[in-house]
Amino acid sequence: MLCSHGVQAQEQTGEAPCRLALVLALDVSASVDAEEYVLQRDGLAAALLLPEIRQAVLNGGGPVALAAYEWSGRQQQAIILPWTLLRSEGDLMRAASQIASAQRSHTGFPTASGYALGFGAGMLTRAPQCDRAVLDLSGDGINNEGFGPDLAYANFPFAGVVVNGLAILGPDDGVYDFYRDQVLHGPGAFLEIARGFEDFGQAMGLKLFREINDLQIGSDQIKAPGCCG
Repeated sequence: MLCSHGVQAQEQTGEAPCRLALVLALDVSASVDAEEYVLQRDGLAAALLLPEIRQAVLNGGGPVALAAYEWSGRQQQAIILPWTLLRSEGDLMRAASQIASAQRSHTGFPTASGYALGFGAGMLTRAPQCDRAVLDLSGDGINNEGFGPDLAYANFPFAGVVVNGLAILGPDDGVYDFYRDQVLHGPGAFLEIARGFEDFGQAMGLKLFREINDLQIGSDQIKAPGCCG
């Protein structure tokens, strides 16, 4: 479904086809303060280096393509990790290091989740060709600027794309329902919960484990056996 140069490269090197194109979207809207931003950014970087995630990425029969961006208002999206094929432990370490060294792209803007989803859909059209395409949207609030997820799904290229959510619980009482009812999209989509930004890294580790291993379980959240503490 995506660009073909990845297949050509795989044919030349003889490696197994890419099995997952995964793009991670981190909320940097006005509700996220400086300390919470660091917890979110560093939590993601640390989750990528968990032993369970390393094993899932490197021993799954083909590379994973990973990218990440920050989002907030209508035009406030910024890529912090361009598409990177994770074939080795060195690739994982470099990706985690690049995310950990990111400087916050925007502050003080609203929560435009529809625009964030549209940006992610555009990124997936430029991903290496992979068996699955997943967009992973994290946030601590509901949409309060521009169109919502429903219009994003109707007007951007989401055919064959699964959208999972990570709802960060806190002052906004509606965030869980918003992510469950409006953000999740596609077969097997699921919602993970972080009980505050201090729990973000733990929740991200659980979610990455399910996404990379393509685990489809009929509940909003589940702790994978042996995963991530």
